[in-house]
Amino acid sequence: EVQLQASGGGLVQSGGSLRLSCAASGFDFDDFTIGWFRQAPGKEREGVSCIRERDGSSTYADSVKARFTISRDAAANTVYLQMNSLKPEDTAVYYCHADIRTNGVWRQGDYWGQGTEVTVSS
Repeated sequence: EVQLQASGGGLVQSGGSLRLSCAASGFDFDDFTIGWFRQAPGKEREGVSCIRERDGSSTYADSVKARFTISRDAAANTVYLQMNSLKPEDTAVYYCHADIRTNGVWRQGDYWGQGTEVTVSS
């Protein structure tokens, strides 16, 4: 069973930092991507950043570029999102999502972590 365990959220003042973690387990793979999404109250879920396990390539939403950094610990199957210079508009529940490739085929499943809440006070 695919499991994604997200953690690291909390309350921080504007300008502060947090590091989110997404630990993936329960599946065999030859590649996967982990993406971070967020959903603020009353808004749609949006993509924040993602990283590919195989080569570490990453992408970022324009709103977080130069402030957030995504990284991975391949040995631990864990992806981190370092969030610096946080702003009140970063307040949201953050979710991690996985796309998994096994035996050369990307799975059709939709795998989400449980969400971790980030609140940035002004």
